[in-house]
Amino acid sequence: MPTTVFTIANQKGGVGKTTTAVNLAAALAEKKIHTLLVDLDPQANATSAIGVEKQHGRSLYGPLRGEGSAVEMITPTAYEHLALIPSEEDLAAAEIELAQMENYLAKLQGVLEPLRTSGGFRAIIIDCPPALGMLSMNSLAAADFLLIALQCEYLALEGLGQILRNVQRLKDAHINDRLELGGIVMTMFDLRTNLSRQVVDEVKQHLPDKVFQTVIPRTVRLSEAPSFGKPIFAYDQTNPGATAYRNLAKEVISRFGLGAK
Repeated sequence: MPTTVFTIANQKGGVGKTTTAVNLAAALAEKKIHTLLVDLDPQANATSAIGVEKQHGRSLYGPLRGEGSAVEMITPTAYEHLALIPSEEDLAAAEIELAQMENYLAKLQGVLEPLRTSGGFRAIIIDCPPALGMLSMNSLAAADFLLIALQCEYLALEGLGQILRNVQRLKDAHINDRLELGGIVMTMFDLRTNLSRQVVDEVKQHLPDKVFQTVIPRTVRLSEAPSFGKPIFAYDQTNPGATAYRNLAKEVISRFGLGAK
C-alpha cells in the first residue's frame, strides 16, 4: 500500500500542533497502522513527548546535508506500530544552511523518498517548527496533505490565510503539485465559552469541507502528558482528550483511506 505523508503545521506556536502530531500518530498506531512520526522542530518537543531521549546525530540534520539516510535515523518507540525520527538542536542550523543549497525546498522530499517507496509505513506524520521557515516549507514540499492545528481563538484565524497562500505558492511553482489541504483540526476547544463555538463555526463557513468533525478539548491531562513522555492514551486513556484523538484518527483513516487493504 502507498505511504501517505502528512505535515502538521502552523506558524503560530502553542496551538496544539505537536500535541496533535504525537497523539494522532499514536492513535493511528493503536489501530495497527504502521506510522512514522518525524520531528522536524529543533525544540524536539515531539521527541520528548513520545518518551525518546534526544541523541546527537539522530535527527534529519545529517541527511538534509547529504550525510546518511533517513532510514538510519528511524528510532523505535515504546508503542507498537509507531516509530520516530527524532529531532535535536543541530536541526536549527538547517534553517540557515538549506537556504544556501540548490533545490533547497526539495531537500526533505528527497530525503523521505526512500521511506515513501519502501512500503514500511502507511502514514508519515511530520511535526514542523512554529514558523514558516525553511524546515516548514520543506515539509510542505514533501507532503501529500497539510493538516492545520488551529486553536479555537480569533487570533488563530489570522494565520490561516498565510499558510494557505504558501501552499498555493508551492503548487504554482510546481515544487509539490500533489499537496492538498487535508483538513483543519480545531484544538483547545473550551466547552464553557461561546468564543470556541464561534471560531469553529467561522472556520466551517470559510472551509466547510476541510474542518474535521472532531474538536480537541482543552484539558489539563492533555497538556500534562508530554512532560511524562507519553501520548494521552498511555497517560490517561479515559481523558476526553484521548477520546477526541481516537475519533480524529478514525476520521483521518476514513478520509484518506489509510485502512484500505
